[in-house]
Order: sequence, then C-alpha cells, then structure tokens
Amino acid sequence: MGDFKLTTIEENEAITNRLLETGAKVGADSWQLRVKNQTPHCKFGEQGVCCRICSMGPCRITPKAPRGICGCDAHGIVGRNFLRFTAGGCAAHSDHGREIAHTLYQARPEGPYKVKDPEKLIRIAKEWNIETEGKDIYDLAHEVAYVALGEYGKIEGYQNFTSRAPEHTRELWKKAEIMPRAVDREIATAMHMTHMGNTSKPEALVRQSFRTGLSDGWGGSMTGTEFSDVLFGTPTPIETEANLGVMVAENVNIVVHGHDPSLSELICEYADDPEMIAYAKSKGAKGITVSGVCCTSNEVAMRRGIPMAGNFLQQENVVLTGACEAIVVDVQCIFPALGPLSKCFHTKFVTTSPICQMPDSDFVRFDAATAGENAKAIVKMAIDNFENRNPDLVYIPDTKQKATVGYSVEAIVKTLDGVTNSQVDETGTTKPLLQCITSGVIRGAVAMVGCNNPKIRPDYLHVELMKKMIANDIVIIASGCSAQAAAKAGLMDKAAKDLCGAGLKRVCELADIPPVLHMGSCVDISRMLMLAAELAKDSGLNISQLPVVGCAPEWMSEKAVSIGNYVVSTGLDTFLGVDPYVSGSDQMCELLTNGVRDWVEAAYTVEKDLDKLGDLMIERIEEKRAALGI
Repeated sequence: MGDFKLTTIEENEAITNRLLETGAKVGADSWQLRVKNQTPHCKFGEQGVCCRICSMGPCRITPKAPRGICGCDAHGIVGRNFLRFTAGGCAAHSDHGREIAHTLYQARPEGPYKVKDPEKLIRIAKEWNIETEGKDIYDLAHEVAYVALGEYGKIEGYQNFTSRAPEHTRELWKKAEIMPRAVDREIATAMHMTHMGNTSKPEALVRQSFRTGLSDGWGGSMTGTEFSDVLFGTPTPIETEANLGVMVAENVNIVVHGHDPSLSELICEYADDPEMIAYAKSKGAKGITVSGVCCTSNEVAMRRGIPMAGNFLQQENVVLTGACEAIVVDVQCIFPALGPLSKCFHTKFVTTSPICQMPDSDFVRFDAATAGENAKAIVKMAIDNFENRNPDLVYIPDTKQKATVGYSVEAIVKTLDGVTNSQVDETGTTKPLLQCITSGVIRGAVAMVGCNNPKIRPDYLHVELMKKMIANDIVIIASGCSAQAAAKAGLMDKAAKDLCGAGLKRVCELADIPPVLHMGSCVDISRMLMLAAELAKDSGLNISQLPVVGCAPEWMSEKAVSIGNYVVSTGLDTFLGVDPYVSGSDQMCELLTNGVRDWVEAAYTVEKDLDKLGDLMIERIEEKRAALGI
C-alpha cells in the first residue's frame, strides 16, 4: 500500500475531543453535551405513534390507549407522520431547485451569474421540446428556467424529467398511481391528506409518500442538479483535500455551509480576487482560505476544488478551531447553535437567506440581483475580523486527505469510455461499466448517501461499510455527508485502490479513479437516478434488475426520507441504519420492507448492526447477479 494510510474514526474523534477542550475553556456548548441532555429520546416519537395534528391531543398510542381521541390507530398515525416527514424533505430539496431555476432566470452576460454549460442547457431545451435554433443562449436560458419554474405548479401532466426514466419504470408508477405531478401539488396533497379527519389508511399514505418523493427526485432535486450544472459548470474530476487540516492558521478562513451553490460560488470568486487578497495581507494575513461544510462544500469542491473541512456533525468543529473568521450559511442542516458558539470566539456567523434566519447571526440578505456586492461585502467582513482572532484559542489539526471529486454522470461515462474505447462518442454510454459488472470484475454498486446522526458514531457506518463493499469488488458512488465521510477518511484518494478486491482494484488502476466516486451534494442523488436509468436502457434491463442498491446508514433529516422514497420508487432496494420512525406500526413496517415491492420492484431494509447491514447489501447484489445469470 505504499505510504497511503486512512484517517481512522479514532483519529477524528481525538481531534474533536481536543477541540472540545478549547470549547470548555470559553464556555461553549456542543452537540455532544446536548445529546446527553436529550437522552433518552421519546419512545413514542421514535416509534412514530405520537400525533399532534389537532389540538384535541397530543395523542400517543399505548396498549391501554390503542386509538387517539379521533379514533385513529397506530397504523394511521405512523403513516401520517411518515408522509409529513416526506413532504418536509421534498419541500426543502425542491425549494432549493426552485431557487436555482430562479437564478438561471436572472442570468445575464454582464451579471454575476452566467451560463457555463450551454451544451447542457440546449440538451434540456430539446428534451422539453423548446426551440433552440437561432436563439441567444441567455434568451434560451430564461425560457428554459421559466418552464422549470412552471413545473412546481403545473396544471396538468407529470414532471418533465420523468421522461428520462425507462418506460417500464414509468408504467410501474402509473399503475401504482404514484407518477409525480406538480411538485407543489404533491406537497399540498400530502399536507391535506394528513390533516385531521382525512386519510388514515397506511397503503394510501405510503403511495402519496412515494409520489411526493418522486416529485423531489425526478422534479425539484433534478432541477437543482441540472440547472446548477448549466450555471456553474458540469463537474469533471478535480483534486482537492478534506478534513479540518485544510484550514490555514496564517490565512483568513471563510467556511461556507449549507446547500445552495448560488452564494458559495460568488464567495469563492471574491476570495480569489487580487484586490481582496491584497486587503487580507494589509490586515496581517498571508491570504484567504475558503473551505466548506455539508453540501455547499460538495458543490464548490466538485467544481472549483475548494477543500472540504467536514460534514454535518463537524460544523461546530470549524468554529472550535478558533481560526474561523466567518462561517457563511445559506439553507438546510445548519445548527442554530452556531450563533451562541460563534460568540464564544471571534467568528462571524453570517446567515444569508430569508428561509434560514437564526438568532445571534449577522444577516446579509442574498439574492441574484445583488449577489456580487453581497458576496464581496461578506468576504470583506471576514477579512476585517482577522485581527480579532485570539491566538491562544487557535488549534487546527494537521489531519487532511487527498480526494478526487466531481464524478457527474457525464464524467463517469467519459472516464470509463476512455478506458475501453480509443474514441469516445459525443454522448458516450454506460456499456463499459456494464461490461465490468457482467464479467464479474465489479460485482455491483452501492449508492451511499445521507447524513450523520448522533445516534450513531459519526462517520463510522459510512466508512466501515464502504471499506467492506470495495473489498468485495463493489464500487461506491457517494453524495452528501456520506461523500465527505469518505473524503475525510481517504477513500476518495486514488491510492485507496489498495483496499479493494482484485477486480475493483484493476478497474481503479485502468480508469485512474478512486474506489469511492464523489457524485456531489444531496440534490445530486438525482445524478444517481440518471445513471441507473442509463444503465437500464443500455443493458435492456429494468432498473430493479441491476446489481445496484442504495444505502443511507446515518440518515437524520426529512430530506433523507424523501430521498429514500424516490430511490425505492425508482426500483433500487434501499438499506437504512436508522429506523424511519415507523416501528410502532407492523402494517407500515410490512408495507415499506415488503409490500411496496409489488408496486415498484424494490423495498426498504432497516438494520442497525454494521456487519449485518453490509452482509444484507452484498447478499442482495449477489441475488440480482444470480437472477441475471452473471
């Protein structure tokens, strides 16, 4: 293995403990302390049997009280809670997509936002039957964006992007009555269905959960992914670094956090501005370092090579280093605790979105019209704050790993085509990947996604499951905080090929790729849908027949439930390491882990034990291979 060495979970935990010592000196709070104060968690909530959708309650189901005041039983209450969880996640991801579409609508040649991938824009326009011939690219961008914004409230028909799914998949959706209509309609329907006095039948609630999830995956999220590529460039493999050691003690450190790349892209641009760098030097710094947390980090890493400081449960750690001049956030997965924590240090906690306003923050309203001046003002604010740093509180660990990121569907196709073909077709195909799978060189693939969750040792399931999969010649495609867990550990370093089985190692050597492929942020799980659809079309198989599964071992957010629903609905068996709050209803458990297979040819598996979870994924992949005779 040469000099390559993974960063272990224990090493990262030791770093966190050292940072918590600094926090204790200044009286800072931490999620570790708050978990202790919240433990044990409410068992009614964990089982999904607590109902508070009207003021007759709240009601909770027990053996002595098997029905709520209205008469709803555990199965209806659990089902309604599951659907509301899905609606919340769909709303968050789809609103992200709406904002990106709005930003594209405001793109101008002379403005801060430009069309960087006109070819993709033209492909989408043709896909949607929008005339492209002879049009100015910005006029076309505005027309396509306008149509995309209409997808959220369209009067009739289904989501435009569902045309990308194989015909077999679309027929399943129609038969099961889960084909996604307007995004906002599905969310509103979900909330209406779960209003007091409406649906309490588990089957109907799960159908709407799947339909709502599909409007996210094949609607709002896909819009966010595709239009981000149009605006900021479709990712191609790029080298970067990961873990807290990417912060630089001598520099002004700006950390971007959240999910919307509209803000972070411009922060990165102005941090590179010679005028800003000169200004930082005038304040005593050697330069400016931008790093990221969560999915905003994934966005700028895969397009700009901006280093990744950490994922969800490391967001407090960047402040605890004492070297963070500003943590600049947009939307989603942001701890309100960052406000009071930042006040224990010199750090500026900058919120930027009306969707995400928090106490103890500096609010700089960010929109497309004033994006440039706002980004410049935020960078200047961080530089001005450098002189307020307390050197006695600074501790930046030297731990960091190399990572290759930015494997969009287009990049994967091009990379693998380049290995097997001397001339790569304009569009390319997934056939080289299929050949690797059918020959047994690669056994299959796992789409590893999702968050961190304090109920699980942070990053542990992600990293250990990935190591187990690649040792068994199963390639990993990863997004979100799962991708950052891999990057921090070193699994996105090309040298990690030495941890693979012989077949996958050979593929990594030939294609010059790491065994864990970075596909982007949470909304970019839509890339995984597109890849699965293309694999199915190129192979002549149904998506459900592919030796591919999904896994969210440490999920925690409503978005993850929406994601899980659209991944299962697309035909990919999905494995969870955290219970989705349905254990209080055997009918809901049966539906989600078995019954829905009759609708969409896939289902959920929940298993909290690491080894059992890994074994079940491998077993499912091998079952699919056996069914195909490969």
